[in-house]
Amino acid sequence: MANRVQSWVVTDEFWQRVEPLIPARSPTDKIYVRKPGAGRPPKPARQVFEAIVYVLRTGCQWKALPKERFGSASAIHKRFLEWEAAGFFEELWKAGLAEYDQMQGIAWRWQSVDGAMMKAPLAREAVGPNPTDRGKKGGSKRHLLVDGRGVPLSLVVTGANVHDCKRLDAVLNAIVVERKDPPHRRNKHLCADAGYRGAEHLRTIEDHGYIPHVVGRRTEADLIKQRDPKKKARRWVVEVCHSWFNRFRKLLVRYEKLERSFIALNHLAAAIIALRKVPAGTNIIYG
Repeated sequence: MANRVQSWVVTDEFWQRVEPLIPARSPTDKIYVRKPGAGRPPKPARQVFEAIVYVLRTGCQWKALPKERFGSASAIHKRFLEWEAAGFFEELWKAGLAEYDQMQGIAWRWQSVDGAMMKAPLAREAVGPNPTDRGKKGGSKRHLLVDGRGVPLSLVVTGANVHDCKRLDAVLNAIVVERKDPPHRRNKHLCADAGYRGAEHLRTIEDHGYIPHVVGRRTEADLIKQRDPKKKARRWVVEVCHSWFNRFRKLLVRYEKLERSFIALNHLAAAIIALRKVPAGTNIIYG
């Protein structure tokens, strides 16, 4: 049985996958007047990464990071932004998907797409009135495309007032790993709820090479039961994936002001979800 670890602990097994992808710090051209050796040395990359995972998992404010464990919160946040600018978090997601594909195999045949809203009271970008929260200003939406096991393949963030179908083409274009064209079209299906119904959206799905399966939840469940009572509806995996994202408390309510920061945290969560699907004797990270 796999060993359990605390939800924010970065195990040695997890760090082995992360360390090769850490961006190298670029040399600075600044001239300092302080004496050689003065000032604090840069924080170890593992300490910085552990602090970021701690924020993601617990949902605490950056300034609330335990100082005795991680040191200066502003230094941690600065490195976080540097790594985001270098594309580190997306690369980690891609690496997680590559390992998952190698060990388990991405379940490409049946994919699902859907969006989920969250409150975003402090957001300045990718935010809009939330139709499920009496039209209040602060709301964002995460649009996901997942494989047949619910592992995220594509992620787009918008304001909460943007309908799912309006970003369908963007989501299907944003898949972060390549798949060889299947030998037969019947090996590429896309499941979506009734919100994606309409000639334009069905055409978008077909233009990307999918066979569309756009039905309501109840209708889908009834059809599956009629055909084979032992089988489950296929689209539920995308809803499960959104619930996995919400277990990372920093994503449950969006307090990140900048879109780039929020997307980076989502990419890190996506990487962890993908790695959790890799068969391993050790629990890489709880999630």
